[in-house]
Parts: sequence; C-alpha cells; structure tokens
Amino acid sequence: MKAQILINKHFTIGEIDRRIYGSFIEHLGRAVYNGIYEPGHTTADDMGFRKDVIDLIKKLNVPIVRYPGGNFVSGYNWEDGIGDRSKRPQRMELAWGTTETNQIGIDEFHQWAKRADTEVMMAVNLGTRGPEEARNCLEYCNSTTDTYWANLRRKNGFEQPFGIKVWCLGNEMDGDWQMGGKTPDEYGRIAFETAKLMKWTDPSIELVACGSSNNRMLTFVDWEYKVLDHTYEYIDYLSLHQYFGNAADDSQDFLCCSVDMDNFIKTIAAVCDAVKAKKRSDKTVNLSFDEWNVWFHSNGAKFEPWSIAPPQLEDIYNFEDALVVGCILTTLQNNCDRVKMACLAQLVNVIAPIMTENGGKAWAQTIFWPFMYASVYGNGKTMRSIVECDKFSTEKHKDVPYVEASVVYNEKENEVVLYAVNRSLSEDVELSFVAEGFEGYKLVEHVELYNDDLKAVNEKDNERVAPANVAVTESETVTLKKHSWNMLRYKAQ
Repeated sequence: MKAQILINKHFTIGEIDRRIYGSFIEHLGRAVYNGIYEPGHTTADDMGFRKDVIDLIKKLNVPIVRYPGGNFVSGYNWEDGIGDRSKRPQRMELAWGTTETNQIGIDEFHQWAKRADTEVMMAVNLGTRGPEEARNCLEYCNSTTDTYWANLRRKNGFEQPFGIKVWCLGNEMDGDWQMGGKTPDEYGRIAFETAKLMKWTDPSIELVACGSSNNRMLTFVDWEYKVLDHTYEYIDYLSLHQYFGNAADDSQDFLCCSVDMDNFIKTIAAVCDAVKAKKRSDKTVNLSFDEWNVWFHSNGAKFEPWSIAPPQLEDIYNFEDALVVGCILTTLQNNCDRVKMACLAQLVNVIAPIMTENGGKAWAQTIFWPFMYASVYGNGKTMRSIVECDKFSTEKHKDVPYVEASVVYNEKENEVVLYAVNRSLSEDVELSFVAEGFEGYKLVEHVELYNDDLKAVNEKDNERVAPANVAVTESETVTLKKHSWNMLRYKAQ
C-alpha cells in the first residue's frame, strides 16, 4: 500500500500549547498512596515521594497535572489536606468507596509538582461545596495579602504563594454518579458565581468550566450551550472528557477511536463559537480535554470497601492500546488551534502509563512511549497536512484513512516531526513525505513502535513493547509497518 503526506510551510493549524501533554493525579486507588507517595520505599525522598516514579514522569515531560480529581473532588474538603499531618482527619471517600487519610493534600502536592518539573491544575469542589470554599482555597494557594487564608499558608510553612495558574470549576457535574450533580442551569449559575469570586481574588488565573462528561450524555451539546451562556465572560476553557475501549475485541474498529474524538472536539468548538456570536463577544473560549485515555480492561475489578489505597482501575495496556493513544495524540496536535490543554488520565497506576509495585519496581506501560515522544518532540506549530492514502470502513466508522498523521514544525530546533500510525492490520505502507518550503531537510531519525502481537503487554521484568530505531536511508520513501506507530524527524542540513 502507498501513501503520501503533503505540507507547505505557509499553511499551519496553530501553535501547540505545551499543556496539551498534561496528565492527571486523583485521590483514587494507588495513584497517590503507593503511587507517587510511598514513604517506606527504597527510592523515597525526604517527603516520601518515590524518586523512581518522578524520574519516569520527567521522562514523559509532563507540563501540567490536574489534581485532586476527578469524582473525588466533588466531596472533598481541601482544608483536610493542609497543616499538621497528625491532625488531619480520615474520611469516608464516597466517590470510590475507600478511606481517605489526607496525608497528601495541596501542601504536599505542590511540592511534589516542583520536584517532578510540572505545574498544578487545581480542581475545586462544586458538588457538595461552593463559591466561598473555592475562593478560600485560591487565597490560600496564591495570595500575598495579609489576610486569614494567606496567613494560614504562611503559618503552615509556605511563605511564598503556590502560584497555581489553572483552576477547574468542579468535575463532570452533569453526571448522576457525581456527588452534588446538577442541571446545566444549576451548574452554570454556581460556576458563574464561583468564577466571579475567584477572578476577583486573583485576576491572573485561568478557569475551566465543566463540559459534558462524555458525548453520549442525553444533555450533550445542550449542557455546553447553557453552561457557556451563564459563564462565557468569566471562564477561559470548557472541558471535554472521553475514554475509549475495545470490549468487543474489534481491533480494526478500535483503531478508529480518534475519528470520534476529532468529531467531539469540532462539535464543542462550534458550540463555543455559537455562544460567542450570541453574546457578540470578542473573546474565544478554547478547550481543555482534561480527561482522555483507553479505559476498559479493569472494569468490574473487586476490592475491599473502605480500605486505604486499594488497587483500582489498574488497566494493563497492550500494544493496540498504544496505537490508539498515538492516534489520539495526533488528533490533539491537529486541533491545537482550539485544544490548549489536555490531560492523559491518569499518570500512575490508575489507567496510567506508569505502573508501580508496592515496595518494588516502577515501569513503563505500552502507552508510555507514544506519549513521551509526542511531549518531547511535538512542540512548535502543527502544519496543515494532506494525507493521501487508501481508506477502509467498519460497522461503526466509514471511510477512515489507513494512515493517521500529524506534522509539527519546531522552528527553534530547525526540525519537522512527522507522527504516523498505520491502521492496517495486514499491510505495510510505503510513505512519501512532501514538505514544500522545507528544502534541505533530511530524515535523521525514524522511531518505530511495533509488535506483531496486538495484545502484547509490558510487565515489570519483561518489556515486550518498546521503541526501536529504524535505519535511516537515502530513499525517498519510508516503510510504516502494519499496525505500527512511527515518529520521523527531519532536520535542516
């Protein structure tokens, strides 16, 4: 099979915001306790954070991490996680049916973020709480004033403010599984009032309002329109959440997931622009895709109710999951004009690229690799690319191109980076890349992720799915193996 990708230096989609390579840590399962935090571990630092996990996170080059939830945040009292640890209460955690010890809170998490070379995206509780508690949290974290909450932060040992830039106004508030779930008008009103108080407290912050929990919700689109109608002038982003699975074990259809994601993004961008037109506003509300991943392997897993940090949602990812994640990342890059932030949910143990063993090793799951190469090398401008290749159809998806691709021009590094997934389960693709205006650029690296077994997984002592370097030649074409993910780097000579 043959394919061609064409770009022209004058035609771009937009500048990539580094925050599209964000991730997510929720107080859920072993994400925090026995994930990022395990005081007795041989690699634990002076605060109990696992340095082997931090090293893997730094390798992923994650610029921002959403915290502390997720469903968890809708019943969370942020004050439980500050000050003297010996005085912090243990609570029944209703979202996930566990016991929360509160040994990690915002005091500790902002310090972990600095050690992991990342920033915090903080979520506030608009389920069981409201505008005043959210405003107080912001004052505690960011204010330099001689006032109660800022002074309490100082008393707790933090003279300098945390300087958290991005704040999420609740989580999935349209869901009946959510503590304090709301109608679109109920949520729109409380989000507006919360946003108002928070912007008055710190005008420099950016605010994310909740969009639909997924595009299958009965209120989908109507929710977005009504929420935006209430909040448009005070918020900066609208959230999107979407997870993908292959419960039917149809690999060819599973590899089409990014088509659905692309449609989702374009639909919500259109709703944002419709409200902009209605309000005759000069402001553009952009998108924060702050939960996305493959999630289905761990559905139905059992644990002891009200236990502390039990294994929950620990998907073991296989090779085809990595291909889907690669397709999703190209979709985010190709929509960088509207998607300014995104969070792979989650980061450690819970539906995550990094797994740990209590008291033992940390290792990279299959999905680690396409995310890492996108985050490290996918910086600059996304080029508007034309992909010419054969197409296929499944029962659910029609006329899907076999090659999914994105092209990023990094002017600072004088390089063009091409990401490509060959969706064919049986045929290699001979790919030609035409880059008009980039004369003199030569292929210097071809990284390939491939395994003949789509169900291959990585284990702590057996990494079956790992990147490999393909020999670079002077040929005008490159081979994309059947069902493979690829990164091709072209440098100015």
